Amino acid sequence: MNVEYTGRQTVVTAKLKTQAEAGLARVAKVANRCTGAHVILTEDKYRRIAEITVSCRGEQLVAICEALEMEAALHGTLQKVEQQAIKHKKRWDTVRDHPKPIAAEAI
Repeated sequence: MNVEYTGRQTVVTAKLKTQAEAGLARVAKVANRCTGAHVILTEDKYRRIAEITVSCRGEQLVAICEALEMEAALHGTLQKVEQQAIKHKKRWDTVRDHPKPIAAEAI
């Protein structure tokens, strides 16, 4: 998966990169066919904001989290993206495994 990092008013450290890549690897296991991700880390006065956008199967999974520490914000954002990926996979499996029955009139 191709990961892009953007730091707004902050520096993206190696520790944050490894944390993001580990979390995105878990997301990639759940939702296959993920092509890329964009991690945006923003710092405003006392707030640290992390935003992640993951492109999967023609859909985009987007999550934003705010905390006092950048690691906590990134961790919360990764959890939200993982939950979205799980929900997306369950929806995809339900549609594939349980198709709507064909009406007798349509045949």
